[in-house]
Amino acid sequence: MLGFLATIGWPVLDRFRLGGSFAISPHGLGIAVGFMTGGWLLGRIGVRRGVSAEHISVMLFWALIGAIVGSRIAYVIAHLSEFGSPLEWLYVWKGGISLLGGIAGAIVINIPRMRRYGYRFFQVMDPAAVALSMGIGIGRIGDLIIGDHLGKPTSWFLAWTYHGGNLAPPFTCVKGLCQASLQGGHLEEIQRTGTTLFDAGGKVLATGVGVHQTALYDMLLAWVLFAILWRLYEKPRREGVIALTFGLYYGCCRLLEDSLRIDKRFGPFTGSQWTALTVATISAAILMWWAVQSRRRPHDGEGIDSGPNGEPEEAIGAT
Repeated sequence: MLGFLATIGWPVLDRFRLGGSFAISPHGLGIAVGFMTGGWLLGRIGVRRGVSAEHISVMLFWALIGAIVGSRIAYVIAHLSEFGSPLEWLYVWKGGISLLGGIAGAIVINIPRMRRYGYRFFQVMDPAAVALSMGIGIGRIGDLIIGDHLGKPTSWFLAWTYHGGNLAPPFTCVKGLCQASLQGGHLEEIQRTGTTLFDAGGKVLATGVGVHQTALYDMLLAWVLFAILWRLYEKPRREGVIALTFGLYYGCCRLLEDSLRIDKRFGPFTGSQWTALTVATISAAILMWWAVQSRRRPHDGEGIDSGPNGEPEEAIGAT
């Protein structure tokens, strides 16, 4: 019955090949389309918060640079022992990138520009959070095409089953058998008939009809997040609520998703989980503090909050 329910699966495709010598990675294409689509949406809704279209274009350009650098730096820090020399840190084809590191890089590199243009941090980050959630939902499609971010064996109804093709690294596939050497000496084997996880001594640790496809979970959860943030954005509310909701929600998502993968850990968590836990905790603390403060102070009308000096301050929202 479990095998019958685990029907999610498809042949993976590592490259879109055009002609004999030109090929495009679906992974990179997915990231590019997600970034461009998110940037388009930010340009449409950012102006509602008083951010000029010209400034949005400039910040998107720098966000791209910051995301590329930040995503690689975060991955290298989390997997430093896997590199033989500092020069290998620049070998982007060796190892991978970190989505959370890319988000952090895009934000950090634009903070000076926000201040230079005279924008408040959350004035920019609220619409950016809405756009980012949609960008993640679209960008993950590329991960699904190449069979990336595969987790532990499972037989639950969303288990992803292998239907052929070359899985993304660290897997290597030969005649329908895909193997990957994972952290802690674990070996995972994936084939059409099922998945097996071995420890360093060759002992079977887990089996399943497929694996947890964490990129699929992330994509579905990102679209739910986009729907939530879009609803929040439609009505006036305190500046920062949308961005902090993103931090809390997506941080919790990554805590869950990474628990289903075998990756390098620092104590009980992976590097991404520690980052996600920090962001989620800070976001939750600020949201709870604001909620307590809102109950303590009087309101003169709907959508009106007191400013830092006790003066009325109008909430900014979509128009």
